[in-house]
Amino acid sequence: MLEGKAVVEDTDMPVKMQLQAMSAASKALDSFDVLDCRIIAAHIKKEFDMIHGPGWQCVVGTSFGCYFTHSKGSFIYFKLGALNFLVFKGTAAA
Repeated sequence: MLEGKAVVEDTDMPVKMQLQAMSAASKALDSFDVLDCRIIAAHIKKEFDMIHGPGWQCVVGTSFGCYFTHSKGSFIYFKLGALNFLVFKGTAAA
């Protein structure tokens, strides 16, 4: 189990939500093949949708780029093991 070994690169989430994101990632890595990033991301997204309401997005991988608009207080980018995790709640740009 990798829980507690995540390194947060950037976030505006409350601490409790950050811990939920890192815990969900750790549990997903324990449950699924580390090479199946799509399944890991789907698992984390579904957990956040269930806990915090719909609209969450998750990207998992070793190398990716992105550009997005997120709801305030709903963004985290962290590393856990060899993977990078981006979790955020989407919003329409004003």
